[in-house]
Amino acid sequence: MTRICITPFVQGTGGMASFRLKFEQGLTSRGIGVTYDLSAKSDAVLVIAGTRFLLDLNRARRRGIRVVQRLDGINWVQRVKWSGVKYTLRAEYGNFMLSFIRRRFADRVIYQSQFIRKWWEDWYGVAKAPATVIINGVDLNTYTPEGESERPNDVFRMLLLEGSLARGLNSGLFHAVSVAEKLSATYPMEVVVAGVVDEATRGNLKSKVPVKFLGTVPRAEIPKLARSSHLMYCAEVNPPCPNSVIEALACGLPVIGFDSGALKELVSDDAGFIVPYGANPWRLETPDISALAQSAGDVLEKQDQFRAAARKRAEAEFGLDKMVDSYLKVLLED
Repeated sequence: MTRICITPFVQGTGGMASFRLKFEQGLTSRGIGVTYDLSAKSDAVLVIAGTRFLLDLNRARRRGIRVVQRLDGINWVQRVKWSGVKYTLRAEYGNFMLSFIRRRFADRVIYQSQFIRKWWEDWYGVAKAPATVIINGVDLNTYTPEGESERPNDVFRMLLLEGSLARGLNSGLFHAVSVAEKLSATYPMEVVVAGVVDEATRGNLKSKVPVKFLGTVPRAEIPKLARSSHLMYCAEVNPPCPNSVIEALACGLPVIGFDSGALKELVSDDAGFIVPYGANPWRLETPDISALAQSAGDVLEKQDQFRAAARKRAEAEFGLDKMVDSYLKVLLED
């Protein structure tokens, strides 16, 4: 039986853990086995970003096993905005390890978006290993417009769905509230935030519209949460390839945001609105709030149209089978 080694074994609700679970689901449905042990027999190794088990990774390569590295974005906020000693050290160490594995161990490289590929090649040069871009996928039967929903009728709900909007990563939260406040001049608005937000950020957030903090939401509850909202705001600045956006589209939730990172690659014009940033996102400057609020009003007015287009976009581009098949081609084929 064909078997893929996935390393590291990541758990939780973040993007890496979400990808691992979805990818394993796709492998299992194809009769392909999974191991997390680099010393075990396998046909290929998929490194999800980086791993500290470099000696074991090297031994696998010496046994003739192909090593494929899946790369997300590069840690960069700490170079622009002070985020604390611990965060900064972890971010810079992470960058070093990812680039080292890419340079020394990877036989193939998979970037999650064209934006990520260009970013890595601009900062660290073109990889020696063959590289390809594979956009993330989602289970379209789990993330669907059909199912339980508690979408309010008396207020428009803007959803933020991020792993963390704490400390140095909180800029997008303030931008989202500003957009909602602009919209509230015409539409009754509320902001619902799913993800980690630290107490200091909450205390500094002065909002004219209601803001609800849900904390970390279990993965199983995300489809219902998406169906219970009217639009999603992508709060990450320069998002590499946000799973939350793909999951929202699959649930028929239109997405709005500023044109930075890979967002324009994911959200088509009829599935939401991605407007020019209007400033320098790499310096975390304040974007053009008014422009996004004006476009977002159209999404609120034409919910049925945008919701149908969002789902159609996901069905066309972000199915799990398409993603898994693309990964297997890189992992197993010459």
